Amino acid sequence: MAEPFLIGEAMTGGYGGADILHACTIAVEKGQIAVIVGPNGAGKSTAMKAVFGMLRLRAGHVKLAGEDITALSPQARVAKGMGFVPQTHNIFTSMTVEENLEMGAFIRTDDFSDTLAQVYDLFPILKQKRLQPAGELSGGQRQQVAVGRALMTRPKVLMLDEPTAGVSPIVMDELFDRIIEVARTGISILMVEQNARQALEIADKGYVLVQGANRFTDTGKALLADPEVRRSFLGG
Repeated sequence: MAEPFLIGEAMTGGYGGADILHACTIAVEKGQIAVIVGPNGAGKSTAMKAVFGMLRLRAGHVKLAGEDITALSPQARVAKGMGFVPQTHNIFTSMTVEENLEMGAFIRTDDFSDTLAQVYDLFPILKQKRLQPAGELSGGQRQQVAVGRALMTRPKVLMLDEPTAGVSPIVMDELFDRIIEVARTGISILMVEQNARQALEIADKGYVLVQGANRFTDTGKALLADPEVRRSFLGG
């Protein structure tokens, strides 16, 4: 069986002397959406950071398109085609929307105007507000800026840590719609999400983590239909 496009396999590690992840495996195929869900403190964001190289692993490895990138820094992983949007502090509030997006193209030496146009097609409100300081935008619009900036690097994999945190249900649905559109362009999406039910509805693959280990792994649909998953993690 072919290896997934991106995989963090049997990842064990944490901060200081304590392991938070215990042989945790997270993977996503090309152009698909994989979602990590689970209770607070389950190690969801830690798993994401481990895949992006922000956490040194004691065991396990990370591979992208068949290449072992376990030893690479986050910056080197961006150059390999990984984009990461942290949950907080993910925009430059004093810069305009367009300046934020241009900052996303910092590793590029080519003309990125086409990519900028694609981001504006995806998020029309950003084009409308492109000369406005990003700090004046609503929470949902700020998230669009953060995602748009990550897309400016032309990533092969886009990693999102709680993209809908603190936004209204309407904005959440809209963000999920945009995420589906991004995946349709062939970009793999790996995200951590508190809104487990809604996230699993759009997920090709779902990972339920408990105490830093895989508890359930299946398609989004199968996890939504699993009585134990529903009872334990989705409120019945």
